Amino acid sequence: QVQLAESGGGLVQAGGSLRLACAASGRIFSSVVMGWFRQAPGKEREFVATINWNGGGAYYSDSVKGRFTISRDNAKNTVYLQINSLKPEDTAVYYCAADPIYRGSLYREYAYWGQGTQVTVSS
Repeated sequence: QVQLAESGGGLVQAGGSLRLACAASGRIFSSVVMGWFRQAPGKEREFVATINWNGGGAYYSDSVKGRFTISRDNAKNTVYLQINSLKPEDTAVYYCAADPIYRGSLYREYAYWGQGTQVTVSS
C-alpha cells in the first residue's frame, strides 16, 4: 500500500508559477513509479507527467512540455511538479499517482492515488 498526499495548489495569476508536492508513505517509495494527472470540471482525467524509480525517464504530455518539470526526492519520499508560465487552461485538480510498474500516461492503470490539490489560474 502507498498513501499519497498532495499539497501546494492555490490561486495564481496567468504567467505565474507553483510547486506541487506529493508526499508518500507506506510501501518503499523508491520502488514505485510516480505520475501527475489533472482533471478540470466536466473533463476526463488527463496525464501530465511521469517519472520512474530513480528519477529518470521523465515524460510529459505535449500540453505541458517545456513549462512543467517533474522530479522526485526518494530520501524525502516526495515527488514534485514545478509549474511555470501558468495558463487559465491549466486550472484543474492535480493528482499524484503511484504504481510499482511503469504505466506512462494510462491513468486507469495506476494503483494508488492522492486526494488532489486545486490549481486555479486567473487571466
